[in-house]
Amino acid sequence: MQQKKTLYRDACIAEKTIPIFSQAWWLDATAGAENWDVAIVEKGGKVMAALPYLRKKQRGSTLLTQPALTQFLGPWLRESNAKYAKALGQQKDLMEALIDQLPKFDQYSQNWHYQQQNWLPFYWRGFKQSTRYTYVLPELTDEEALWQEVQANIRTDIRKASDRFNIRIRDDLEIKDFLALNRLVFTRQGMALPYSESFVENLDKACVAHGSRKIFIAEDPQGLRHAAVYLIWDDNSAYYLMGGGDPELRNSGATSLCMWEAIKFASTVTKRFDFEGSMIEPVERFFRAFGAIQTPYFAVTKTPSRMIRTVQFLKELRAGK
Repeated sequence: MQQKKTLYRDACIAEKTIPIFSQAWWLDATAGAENWDVAIVEKGGKVMAALPYLRKKQRGSTLLTQPALTQFLGPWLRESNAKYAKALGQQKDLMEALIDQLPKFDQYSQNWHYQQQNWLPFYWRGFKQSTRYTYVLPELTDEEALWQEVQANIRTDIRKASDRFNIRIRDDLEIKDFLALNRLVFTRQGMALPYSESFVENLDKACVAHGSRKIFIAEDPQGLRHAAVYLIWDDNSAYYLMGGGDPELRNSGATSLCMWEAIKFASTVTKRFDFEGSMIEPVERFFRAFGAIQTPYFAVTKTPSRMIRTVQFLKELRAGK
């Protein structure tokens, strides 16, 4: 398996189409180098397909999943120049080979990148999927065109933050400054952070080392910090990874201004902007208002464990009451 990880690490450096969430360095930072592995199909020393996964134990069960703050994982397939029908056949062969390499598991659960739309070979092997949605700006080159697609209420918020409250966006602050605002989002909802601050700090170091992140923090003339956006990117897309904001200052429009500045910056480093979606209605409405396109992606699962299936069934039963 170590040889496969070495091959995969080399492929991550060479192949620009492997998304940031599937990059070996990202998995090292989020899962720990010893906790993730990868199924690989190679031909002539070249990686043709790969399926990285986090392997973890939970109450004696083996789960194949994805780390925290990792929006997508799932299979990566080398692009084919073959005709459509033949390309589908190639995808089937590659995916079956990946499935065959997976270790014995009690549950597999991963969100696939939206660019991977063919999950049929997994269906034939007993996997299931549910459709989720992200929101994507597929083209960033024309700032005026992007602005025209932003809904009027968001444009008003952006102008209000900038003109009335004189809020400016800083990109010279540190991860601890971001976390202070990120923490407030969960505090307002009576929730603990869904990740440790040390986890985020470690991931931030990796992102900085790979030149793949920028923090945007909205600050007013009095030094009060209203909102924050944590942006990451690879050669193909930027991703809104995390946000933050002071609930006492949420009517200033700073959140919209922060997001708009992140979008403008993204246009200088990559091709697309992915809001990372949300199935929560108010969040979805906010992302959609930036003119982003609703884009489906698959949550693919398989649960051989009868015990886990029973627990899931009982949870769903209670939730439905």
